[in-house]
Amino acid sequence: MTRKTAASTRLKNVRNAPAPAGDTTRVPAPGEGKRGEQGYLGYLLRQAHAAVRLTMERTLADLGVTSPQFAVMTMLNAYPGLSGADVARLTFLTPQTVGVIIRNLERDGAIVMTPHPVHGRILQWTLTPRGATLLNACRQRVLELEKRLARDLDSKAETTIRRWLAGIAKDLQGD
Repeated sequence: MTRKTAASTRLKNVRNAPAPAGDTTRVPAPGEGKRGEQGYLGYLLRQAHAAVRLTMERTLADLGVTSPQFAVMTMLNAYPGLSGADVARLTFLTPQTVGVIIRNLERDGAIVMTPHPVHGRILQWTLTPRGATLLNACRQRVLELEKRLARDLDSKAETTIRRWLAGIAKDLQGD
């Protein structure tokens, strides 16, 4: 057995070993230990994002809209005529995922495609009136979630946090 294989086997055995009797190790709840103020900023951002996304998914479920679909409709509402590639960049989704979302939203009558006036091979997407109505229903629910997120913040703190979050994205975009 090579050293690497022996080390891998030992590590696998340690991972799969039952916890010793009396072991009180537990996973900390959000806000505790490294999942709280002592945690790494990147981890805390990811943890917060996961909590917001799960809550959003649950909030929008009975409307038949997923969080990524909401993001796509929001960007198309803000920037009508985007290409699928532009939507992917703005929503942090893969082009393949956006392709599926766009097909489903088009099938459901929420968006419509038109060819670009100059570059005919580029397809531009816009919300239909049905899509705008659906987005408005979603937005009302998401606004309630956003109010919940900001409920303990005064306007100055909220502005500071928004500026900080946008600055992180701007600063790290080239990395």
